[in-house]
Amino acid sequence: MKKRLILASGSPRRQELLNQVGIPFSIRKKKIDESKITIHDPIEKVKQLAILKGKSVPLQHTEVILSADTVVAYNQIIFEKPKNKEEAYEMISRLSGDVHEVFTGILIRSATDENVFVERTRVEFWPLTEKEIERYVTTDEPYDKAGAYGIQSLGAMFVKQIIGDYYNVVGLPISRVVRELLKFEIDVGW
Repeated sequence: MKKRLILASGSPRRQELLNQVGIPFSIRKKKIDESKITIHDPIEKVKQLAILKGKSVPLQHTEVILSADTVVAYNQIIFEKPKNKEEAYEMISRLSGDVHEVFTGILIRSATDENVFVERTRVEFWPLTEKEIERYVTTDEPYDKAGAYGIQSLGAMFVKQIIGDYYNVVGLPISRVVRELLKFEIDVGW
């Protein structure tokens, strides 16, 4: 019997990616206090946040929960969503001309099984001018994204190259997620 997928996230980007590959899902999220997770290691932090989000949502026997969390890390320092223009400017300035990493932690769980994993993608930015950074941080884009940029929108102009899964940087490593969902009897359309 095929199971129903429940996305424990309100992220429009994660919803778009699941829709892009034709996986039906419902959204069921619960407000959680992410500040409970005080870990500074980016890999452990995204794992624990994905677990916290995914286990906060009730689960029925015929359902599979998918939860995720994504962070940007530069020299092992986590860049959260910037709170203001100054923080956004500082983050983009530090990423300019250098390589950083994007980590997404994923929890997939059913009534009988669960799988937690982390996907890592390395991203290199072009060297940016002060004017480029200033123009960017005056837009609305940096403020709801870890690391102050979205690779799928204006932030794309900063990216020189990526090593790894592009969709991981967007917020969900969809090809790996699909393969993992197959193990949980989720109908992925093929």
